Amino acid sequence: GDLDKVVNLLLSLSGRLARVESALGSLGPHAPAEDKLALREKQRLLVAQLEDAKELKEHVGRREEAVGAMVARYLPAEHLQDYQHFVKMKSALIAEQRELEEKIKLGQEQLRCLRESL
Repeated sequence: GDLDKVVNLLLSLSGRLARVESALGSLGPHAPAEDKLALREKQRLLVAQLEDAKELKEHVGRREEAVGAMVARYLPAEHLQDYQHFVKMKSALIAEQRELEEKIKLGQEQLRCLRESL
């Protein structure tokens, strides 16, 4: 459960950071200074939060290793391999699910814009 939460947090923060950086990049030279300042402050906060989330992921990883060592004492070898595979695949699948959800959102937004333009 903690792994799910941390992976989702990392994905969320990195997505938000990418949007802020994109917004900063799209500001023209005549954009108000307060807009630039506000976006730079958001960027700074998101970078700090992302670093904190990475540390949290490392902590969860260490805890996962400790749990894995305890589980290894009680599971037969084939079940232990299944458990290890499950743990490795879980975060990859969470990331893939999040990416697909973002693509669906983008597609729906594009579809809405197309309908409005017609």
